[in-house]
Amino acid sequence: MSHENLQRREAAERSALINTTSYDVSLDVRQAADPAVPGYTSRSVITFTARPGAGTFLDFIGSSVHSVLLNGRSLPVADVVDGARIRLDNLQAENQVTVTGTALYSRSGEGMHRFVDPADGQCYLYTQYEPADARRVFANFEQPDLKATYTFHVTAPAEWKVASNGAQVNRTLLTSDPATACWDFATTLPMSTYITSILAGPYFKAEDRWQATLEDGTGLDVPLALYCRASMADSFDTENLFALTKKGLDFFNRLFDYPYPWGKYDQAFVPEYNLGAMENPGLVTFTESYVFTSRATDAQYQARANTLMHEMAHMWFGDLVTMQWWDDLWLKESFADYMGTLGVDRATDWDTAWVNFANKRKAWAYVQDQLPTTHPIVADIPDLEAAKQNFDGITYAKGASVLKQLVAYVGFDAFIAGSREYFRKHAFGNTSLADLLAALDAASGRDLSGWARQWLQTSGISTLSLDIAPHGTSADDDGGLGQVAIVQEAVDPVTGRKELRPHRLRVGSYGFDTGGALVRTGTIEIDVAGARTELPQLAGTPRPALLLVNDDDLTYAKVRLDPGSEATVRTSLDRLADPMARALCWTALWNSARDGESPASLYVDAVTAFAAAETGIGVLLNVLDNATTAVERYTPARTRSSLRTSFLAAAAARLDQAAPGSDQQLAWARTVGTLSRHDDALLPRLRGLLDGTSAVEGLTVDAELRWHLWHALAAHGQASAAELDAELARDTTASGRAGHATAMASRPDADVKAAAWDAAVHGTGLSNQLLTATISGFTTAPPVLLEPYVEPYFGCLRTVWDSRSIEIASRIVRGLYPAAQDLADGGEPKAHPVVRRTDAWLDANQDAPHALRRIIVEQRSHLLRALTAQADVVPHRP
Repeated sequence: MSHENLQRREAAERSALINTTSYDVSLDVRQAADPAVPGYTSRSVITFTARPGAGTFLDFIGSSVHSVLLNGRSLPVADVVDGARIRLDNLQAENQVTVTGTALYSRSGEGMHRFVDPADGQCYLYTQYEPADARRVFANFEQPDLKATYTFHVTAPAEWKVASNGAQVNRTLLTSDPATACWDFATTLPMSTYITSILAGPYFKAEDRWQATLEDGTGLDVPLALYCRASMADSFDTENLFALTKKGLDFFNRLFDYPYPWGKYDQAFVPEYNLGAMENPGLVTFTESYVFTSRATDAQYQARANTLMHEMAHMWFGDLVTMQWWDDLWLKESFADYMGTLGVDRATDWDTAWVNFANKRKAWAYVQDQLPTTHPIVADIPDLEAAKQNFDGITYAKGASVLKQLVAYVGFDAFIAGSREYFRKHAFGNTSLADLLAALDAASGRDLSGWARQWLQTSGISTLSLDIAPHGTSADDDGGLGQVAIVQEAVDPVTGRKELRPHRLRVGSYGFDTGGALVRTGTIEIDVAGARTELPQLAGTPRPALLLVNDDDLTYAKVRLDPGSEATVRTSLDRLADPMARALCWTALWNSARDGESPASLYVDAVTAFAAAETGIGVLLNVLDNATTAVERYTPARTRSSLRTSFLAAAAARLDQAAPGSDQQLAWARTVGTLSRHDDALLPRLRGLLDGTSAVEGLTVDAELRWHLWHALAAHGQASAAELDAELARDTTASGRAGHATAMASRPDADVKAAAWDAAVHGTGLSNQLLTATISGFTTAPPVLLEPYVEPYFGCLRTVWDSRSIEIASRIVRGLYPAAQDLADGGEPKAHPVVRRTDAWLDANQDAPHALRRIIVEQRSHLLRALTAQADVVPHRP
């Protein structure tokens, strides 16, 4: 057996038997640059205490184990190694085990990832472990509650930069090999295995310092460093990143009243990264897509700042105090998501952080919370595969949204006071929900157990709407408001029970001023409880043009606009002055379209009419993406082409009208490129932008946009392999290679699709980044080219899951699901052939791993929602 999928029960049994004290880890990556060398020597020396006479196991996923030495006694490798586990029996009260083996370099972003820069041929290494891939690099007890100190030693080419969690204390050239050096790093404070980290390669490095004096007079002096690949150094805006880092450290050290504990603060931007970032103490890793080599919008810079603040908050929430097991993953991710936005809002010059949170981040949560696989924020995570799947919109965005509601409920000061006590009491330890509630109860003076049960331990989303009675009879109605009430509908989709949650929220009244702007004229703050909450303050008042439930976005709920307010929004959204209110109205319109309450074409109409006036670039990018989805997924096939053509023409007009060089101009250019993958009307113009015979004033057609346009041309067979190869020759970057892979696989040719399918499903030569790029190109195709792959998709699922790492398998299973389907006129969504084939697979594979089944169930749900939106349940625009 492989034993890779550690069970929660096994982890609890192990932590009851042992306590880890320290690790001394040596890694020899001197031959990493040789692609013929698949692995490297890894040596772990672990000290731990145990119940005398007990037995347990270590975790290690590598090529081979060379030796196991337990308390001075050599153990027979063949007897004690069983798949990913190394058996340790007859333990003493105090133990030391030394494991030497060969670990493997990765191309999946799991463990020790090896990347060769196509720009200059240089080799780069970095590690990524969460939730449990440290065992791919060194033998350990891989679970979050077995914390220990770590001392790392790395042998690597002498000219490389090498970093780890601790500060470098020594670098020694090997006398036997002067081209090689050994780096020794300071011993860390206690931490979990999954946040240890190694970085090695010819990285560009910039250095600075952050200094502060605490209220008690204690001085903090934190060395700062930034890393990226050498070929990207010219695009690396280190001054901006250091300034943000210092602002964040200023803010969080004051806010948490607990000095930053991890010594130095390095941040490395690395290639082919599976995540946005990872909170390794002292060495945070980020996707290098945050090093903007092409023109980026202000929203992209703000998103990077949010991620930077998110990871910095983890130094306290998650690193200093860590969840006991992955059930309480939210204890770190929800807090960091909330704190990331708070940090941008309070410590930087951006003033739209909460607007973007409402419009983008919460939208992720709303989608996730309406899937059949939704779960409570405090989730049931029985094993590591389940943990891997739970880094989702519930754990992050819903959790952060609920924390924002908690702040409104107990007050910001009480929330921060409870957090400070939580850090002080549990520093370098592990916690669960009960520990956090105890701190918040004490700080707020409230018993939050009921609130926690309703918000953290139930599933699903509340829907809030207004029930408005006219003022007087129909004969003498003066247009005023009669009785007004908030109606709450909330059913837990997991249990089927009603879960009417408490909400502290605001209801805003909006009317037109003398200049025609739609402005707030009043607001009331109330506590919503139960199915119906009366609003006596509004009874008898003049009816406003817009009544907005959850004004200022204090709670987590789906809001339905009343008919009068919806009419105002659909005719005057561009006149709504407040950015947050505007974002909330955009969200209400999108939820209505997704839920089939209104035709998707009406959402596209709203975007066509009002998006050009949207000043928030983050909101604009989001609504343009939504509109594209509405066209391609939620619109009936018979009307899709005409709707796409009209929206494409409108987008092209907005591109020409946008201010030269503006973020809005770039947003419209990207939308034109995306829509053109399925409409050939503007292909001559796209080619003109590429070859310079056409131009838009102020628009820089740089590498990223060029590949976007090539993707559209290739999808119509209007870009040859030779042309795409020539474009790659002028853009020899990692992102260029990915753009080339996507464009090549987009060509509408059966042989091209067959080759892409074979490379993704049967081949092992694609890295994580190139796999995703290839799948993106493969799925850009007319139905006739993709229909032959429906049956092979379902036929290969078990093999793919069993033979590939969970990261790679998840990308294949999710990315190749036949999601682009149309509902026949008069058809029943659940009777669609792909839905029925999915149901058949689920019925026949009841024993499939839960994580695999979860992906299939979610993809089925997305498809069924799209087909339902296509159905004529509401009148569609002719």
